[in-house]
Amino acid sequence: MNWSGKRYVVIGGGSGIGYALAQKLVEAGAEVHVITRQSEGPEGSITHHGDISQSEEVFEALPDTLDGMAYCPGSINLKPLNRITREDLLQDFEINAVGAVLSTKAVIRKLKKAKGAAIVFFSTVAVQTGMGFHTSVAAAKGAVEGITRSLASELAPSGIRVNAVAPSLTDTPMASQLLSSDDKKEASAKRHPIQRIGTSEEMAEAALFLLSPRNPWITGQIIGVDGGLSTLR
Repeated sequence: MNWSGKRYVVIGGGSGIGYALAQKLVEAGAEVHVITRQSEGPEGSITHHGDISQSEEVFEALPDTLDGMAYCPGSINLKPLNRITREDLLQDFEINAVGAVLSTKAVIRKLKKAKGAAIVFFSTVAVQTGMGFHTSVAAAKGAVEGITRSLASELAPSGIRVNAVAPSLTDTPMASQLLSSDDKKEASAKRHPIQRIGTSEEMAEAALFLLSPRNPWITGQIIGVDGGLSTLR
């Protein structure tokens, strides 16, 4: 499929999964706008610098019509219960859930001008699979899954689809502390039925599938991309 003439915004597209997704959209021929605080989007994309948690002004520079939005910021805040603070909970919720809702609100009129626009959020395998030390991030990403289904219902009459990708551990800068040695990488790989950790490109492919206008009947879904961790034993 040639995505020429389609316009997308990737929030958090300066690194990791967001960068990989923006790159794939560029390669497909789409016009890609990346919102990031400091880093740059991939070559061929249009980078807008701004902190969406502080101001929504950065959204004003986007085109009047958008065919899709991907909200990619996230957090990996792993702590035992006795070390979790109110600030941890609020920060995870702000990054993952509040940011997703406010970003959607900021671009919704632009999405409604397109025919069959799509929104993609990112959850985590830890929402549906109980995992120790994931209380704070699983709570925040659980909210993202609720937001996904609620907005999918609310926006369906407008023809806008809303879905989410739920990855397991992925080799990204955000996960670098969890994968900082060969031993850690090997241990993480062995926890997955497919015996390896995921890549940014694999998560981006799933998001690309959900953004594609070739899939107009998929909405309200949480797609696990997790090496089988959530379903296989």
